[in-house]
Amino acid sequence: MGIFGRTNSSTPATTAPAAVDPALAALTGEYTVDASHSSIGFTARHAMVTNVRGSFTDHEGTLKLDGSNPSASEASITVRMTSIDTGAPDRDNHLRSADFFDVETFPEMTFRSTKAEQLGGSDYRITGDLTIKDTTRPLSIDLEFNGSATDPFGNERVGFEGSATIKRSDWGLTWNAALEAGGVLVSDKIKLNFDISAIKNAA
Repeated sequence: MGIFGRTNSSTPATTAPAAVDPALAALTGEYTVDASHSSIGFTARHAMVTNVRGSFTDHEGTLKLDGSNPSASEASITVRMTSIDTGAPDRDNHLRSADFFDVETFPEMTFRSTKAEQLGGSDYRITGDLTIKDTTRPLSIDLEFNGSATDPFGNERVGFEGSATIKRSDWGLTWNAALEAGGVLVSDKIKLNFDISAIKNAA
């Protein structure tokens, strides 16, 4: 079952529109991201030889799904940058400093979707504006729709997981340190990971 559709521009204008899947139409509505069952994380190469993983533990978001007109669906995520957690307090404090995120001046990172497209099956791509510090650049996130369900408490849920790879220097995050053997301490390439569970708002 799909969430986001893509119009085939080669279809003649006289062709009758396809019937809306009732199961898909039933998902139409506004949703709130359940932060306690969602995660927004990242992976960076450290010292050229290993990966460091971290997450942002304080975030919120909304989804607007339109089963009858999937291209009208929207997503919005806001992350509190002070909540960065890599399991090492000294490293986390450095990431919060002006060398990296400068959280006192720029306390939030945001993503606002501008486009959604279906890649096939349950695979989708969401494109939007990612703002880090004072820089906004487009970002495309490849997502898998994990389905919908009603939990034991009566909440209607949808789930997505996905990832995107960025160059942190594109957002002005350029701090680094050279290694004696060559290379640098922190990779420019960062992988972002998303695992989202969202609850349908009451009508």
